[in-house]
Amino acid sequence: MHMLLRTILHVWLSRFGKRAGHYDVVSTRFRVLPTDLDVLRHMNNGVYLSIFDVGRFDMLRRNGVWQIFEDRGWYPVVASETITFRKSLKLWQRFAVESRIIGFDDRAAYVQHRAVVDGEIYAEAFIKARFLKRAGGTVPLAELLDAVGRTPVGLELPEWLIRWGDDVRLPSTRTAAPSVWE
Repeated sequence: MHMLLRTILHVWLSRFGKRAGHYDVVSTRFRVLPTDLDVLRHMNNGVYLSIFDVGRFDMLRRNGVWQIFEDRGWYPVVASETITFRKSLKLWQRFAVESRIIGFDDRAAYVQHRAVVDGEIYAEAFIKARFLKRAGGTVPLAELLDAVGRTPVGLELPEWLIRWGDDVRLPSTRTAAPSVWE
């Protein structure tokens, strides 16, 4: 419930936030709440991804991409995500989520998130997202790039991230690939 309230708060706050270009870093401020903690009294690892969802939504609203999606009947869905932790966030600690679109492969967009305290990175996540049409089907990459613009020169996906995106893709059928469960 608390994440829903945070999301609603940031939907409202994003209306007043500084506007950004489609590929700019957008900073969203947060504070660690008691409902964010795990039994070790630091922010739960799963909460980071939920907070990054809120930061991503704030970014998409402030950089104008969300309005493009709304106008065209598109919506993003997370296909995969990976996160790395460096330091723990503690109760009541203030931090910022820095979010930016970092590029595209042939099927998806990639977003980078960082949890930052006083310029120090505490955690970093990479999100691979696909885009669907409310009328059905996926948004072709060429159509997406026509809407949001090509990735700026110098902003390129790291090779490891492209490999990761391919390596973690699930098969379309259960029998398409061997599983560690079998």
